Amino acid sequence: MKITVPSAAAFSFTAKSLTATQSLAQELSALADKGDVIALRGDLGMGKSAFARAFIQARAGVPIEVPSPTFTLVQTYELPSGLISHFDLYRLNDASDAYELGLDDAFGGITLIEWPERLGDGLPRDPLIIDFAPADAPDARKISLQGGTSWAGRLDFLRLKF
Repeated sequence: MKITVPSAAAFSFTAKSLTATQSLAQELSALADKGDVIALRGDLGMGKSAFARAFIQARAGVPIEVPSPTFTLVQTYELPSGLISHFDLYRLNDASDAYELGLDDAFGGITLIEWPERLGDGLPRDPLIIDFAPADAPDARKISLQGGTSWAGRLDFLRLKF
C-alpha cells in the first residue's frame, strides 16, 4: 500500500555513499522534536536501518549500541533528549499488531518506522516520509524527503545542506 500525505515540503538528492546517508540522519536528528514520526520506505538493503542507527546514535550524543529491530520489531531508547522508538514492521501480518507493540505510546517521543506501509492508514498526521531507492553506484541512494507543514522549515534547512 502506498502511503500518501499532504506535502508542504519535499526534496530529493543522491547520497553517493553510506556516509552521506548517515550524515543526513545526523543532521535530521538535531532537528527532530518530541512527537515527530519519521517513516522510512524502501526495499531491503536500501539503508533504512543504517539511517535509523546513525539518527539514534547522533541523538544520544555518545556511542551506544543500536541493534536492528528486525526480530524484536521495536527497540526503544530512553535518552536525555527523550524517548526514541525504532520500529521495523517488515514481519507484521496486520496493522493492528503494531499497536500491540506500543506504537500509540511511541508517538509521544520520536518514532522511526521502517516499512510504514504495513500500517495502512495508521500513520499519524504530518509524518516525515523518507524514500530510499537505488542510484547509479553500488553504495549510492536516491533519497526523497516529504513532509507536511511541521516539516517545511526543517526540510528547507536540510535542502541547503544536501
